[in-house]
Amino acid sequence: MTDLQRCEIRPGRLVEWTLHPATVETATGLAEDARPPAYVQESHLRTARSVREDGLFVPTWLGAAFDIPGEVDLEVLQRALRAWTLRHETLRSGFRWVGDDMRRFTLDPGAVRLHREDRGDFSDATTLSRYLQDRFDVAADALGWPNFLYTAVVREGGASVYMAFDHSNVDAYSLHRIPAEIHELYEAALRGGTVPAAPAASYIDFCASERTDADRIDGTHAVVGRWREFVARCGGRLPNFPVDLGLDADGPLPPQKLMHEMLVDPADAAAFEAYCRPHGGTLVGVLAATALIVGELTGEPVYRTVVPFHTRMKSRWSDSVGWYVGGAPIEIPVARAVDFDSAVRMVRAALRENRPLAQMPIARVLRLLGSDFRPTSPDLYSIVSYVDARGTAGSERWQELKAYGLIRVSYGDQVCVWVTRVHEGLQFASRYPSTDVAYKNMRRYVEMLRELVLSVTRAGIELPRC
Repeated sequence: MTDLQRCEIRPGRLVEWTLHPATVETATGLAEDARPPAYVQESHLRTARSVREDGLFVPTWLGAAFDIPGEVDLEVLQRALRAWTLRHETLRSGFRWVGDDMRRFTLDPGAVRLHREDRGDFSDATTLSRYLQDRFDVAADALGWPNFLYTAVVREGGASVYMAFDHSNVDAYSLHRIPAEIHELYEAALRGGTVPAAPAASYIDFCASERTDADRIDGTHAVVGRWREFVARCGGRLPNFPVDLGLDADGPLPPQKLMHEMLVDPADAAAFEAYCRPHGGTLVGVLAATALIVGELTGEPVYRTVVPFHTRMKSRWSDSVGWYVGGAPIEIPVARAVDFDSAVRMVRAALRENRPLAQMPIARVLRLLGSDFRPTSPDLYSIVSYVDARGTAGSERWQELKAYGLIRVSYGDQVCVWVTRVHEGLQFASRYPSTDVAYKNMRRYVEMLRELVLSVTRAGIELPRC
């Protein structure tokens, strides 16, 4: 995970694809699709509208970048991009505001056409990066539709593909799968054939199913009660990253910066995983380390956070593009941890007890709590996320293909941390408020995290075999 400025953009001729004007015109006359938005989609769009009404444009798109080696046939690539778009129904679906309600519309596959435009040659990588970011900000806007854009930078001997989507359509798992899927479709189209694969399950169907289940509960449900107690212990709000970020409580929403680096190499990542495996894996280890570190930095006796988990609980959703993420609240009494092992045991117990809460959309829970959670920031809460991406198709070629998941860093008062296990080790990325205090404390956090991981893996303890 990184931003456009760090994904090795190189000069070349820029080509863009978006939905054809005739396709967009067709969408304006579509009848309502009865399948409702997911709660996470609705919360995201309402937040975007609320922040926009406060006078601030906050881009929040996600994207993917990867190379296609060899001379690239743009007609064939366009067929591959259209085939991929048709595979994932959420990309041909959008929302209209009717008063204060969101109403879905969805195009039929036969109505989907892509329109290609040549934007000319860019000889300077910085200029190209800035142009792409500006284009993605407009084309992948949460409050617009269509809300995605495909591009390719073509040069002799290959091309680099850059794709951006409003977050309502994708999550990290979706981004990870894109390079291999597009490569597969492109290579099949070059041979004049198609990929013999069943259509991906529809995220829109998942939205409808999840919402139906969520709407069955009321404020007396045990899950709501657990969240009510957690929010009360957080002072009536969802938790931020518990270090001083140098924020002015009455000031405007601050700009953000990205921190991005390899945390440890493959050998140390494997050793840390092996050590943590009996206790639940690397996620448990990263959260335990974080709890110990923020306890040392702040002196707070309890570490509270919301842990993101995927909601692809059935195998049918594994290949589907969408935003399949929920959150589970955990509280770690770090003051009672005498060492890393005891912190690990606390985290494991907390996750075992609370992970099922991630299946209930947080936005539904907040509505039932009856509190005023009018969002003033694009992030409702801070996260520390861990994903092992090594099992993703094609991940062994990501370095060769310069493949990245893209994060738009714009504005926000929260901290989001992504720790990703790749074949090259543990990769760290964080989006944080752009203040001197926040930078200093985030640097302390990442250095202490690295030191703790290395101390665990090099303590001379005989580790289980990987």
